[in-house]
Amino acid sequence: MEMFRIRNPKKRRHMPTAAILLLSSFLVASVPAALAEEEAETQQERSFDNLVAVEGAAVNMAYIDPDADFSVFKRVAILDPLVAFRSNWQRDQNRGRSRNISNRDMERIKEDVGTQFERVFAERLEAAGYEVVDVAGDDVLVLRPAIIDLDITAPDTRTPGRSRTFTASTGAATLYMQLFDSVSGDIIGRAADRRAVRSGAGSISWSSSVTNTAEARRMFGRWADTLITFLDSHYK
Repeated sequence: MEMFRIRNPKKRRHMPTAAILLLSSFLVASVPAALAEEEAETQQERSFDNLVAVEGAAVNMAYIDPDADFSVFKRVAILDPLVAFRSNWQRDQNRGRSRNISNRDMERIKEDVGTQFERVFAERLEAAGYEVVDVAGDDVLVLRPAIIDLDITAPDTRTPGRSRTFTASTGAATLYMQLFDSVSGDIIGRAADRRAVRSGAGSISWSSSVTNTAEARRMFGRWADTLITFLDSHYK
């Protein structure tokens, strides 16, 4: 065919065989290397559970599945929170003090903290238009929270007498939360955030179980609002 005819054979130049072999070897070696490098970069961006870091997150650490469609979630299921004290908290509270915090006290406090967390999150989510449920569904996002490294300043042991603790801080805790698709069971997000609650600008206040509960609810409320902002602003 005319279009494939070589019009000026005399001007056609042949590349030496050695050069062709060298060029072929270079291409064969470089293409897989480039693909491997690109794949390595992609793998670096993903975490062990196939999530990627959220830049500029409102919490200390946040990862999400970039392929997940968060806009489908209109309802939320909250699993029972795991609550754990900081290391040696019980020993430190009992050392040199009149109070005696027992293992039973520890369990009661953890139950109270978990209950307050669920209540606050349910209240805030429902106020924002998200129905809180206990069933799975295509539009249900599952929250698996853990409140760890819990440090309470003045726990209420419900013992006779009145104990006063004057302090500039009423406690601290770290929230570690995982987000799951309720149908597939896939993890599609996780976050962690450490917060310390203080009584005021350098002031010293009388901490009690009442003030601790109020401060804990405020802390949980801020975490709930952060989650709601994430769902509303980025994926609705």
